[in-house]
Amino acid sequence: MNTTKFTFKTLVLTLCLACFFSCGDDKKKETTEQPVKTEKKEEVSQPKTIEITLNSDDNMKFDLSTINVYEGQTVTLKLVHTGEMSKDVMGHNFVLLTQGTSVSEFGNSVVELKDNDYIPEDTSNIIAHTKLIGGGESDTITFEAPAKGIYDFLCSFPGHYAIMKGKFIVRENK
Repeated sequence: MNTTKFTFKTLVLTLCLACFFSCGDDKKKETTEQPVKTEKKEEVSQPKTIEITLNSDDNMKFDLSTINVYEGQTVTLKLVHTGEMSKDVMGHNFVLLTQGTSVSEFGNSVVELKDNDYIPEDTSNIIAHTKLIGGGESDTITFEAPAKGIYDFLCSFPGHYAIMKGKFIVRENK
């Protein structure tokens, strides 16, 4: 039994000493500093035009809740109504609002404007919009992306803005 205790103690002591001597190197290592090579990155500009397809359906849904573009880009947006209901019952449009425009106030203000596809005469709060479309129809618009920032988009058909809305994010073009 004494041999086992002695062997175990010897093993532990040997391992501790090995760790102590292997970690305790106080010698300063020589280092040679070499200049770091840096590659000049080419500035990658974003495409001048971006094409976006935004689908809507009979369940009052857009398939995108966020659209990302770069400032100054030419945006070609195609709104597609994949449902079957007519525009009088389940019409959809895309309306991109200026910053600071309240989605709910805008949506409530156009309820009576059926004859104008629920778009007000004064479009100072609107950057771009499609016409109102029904099931199986589509409309395409082209506009220049505004300045960097986050904008709201919505469907202005009465009551739809509460669900059919999203963020139009414009990033800085580098």
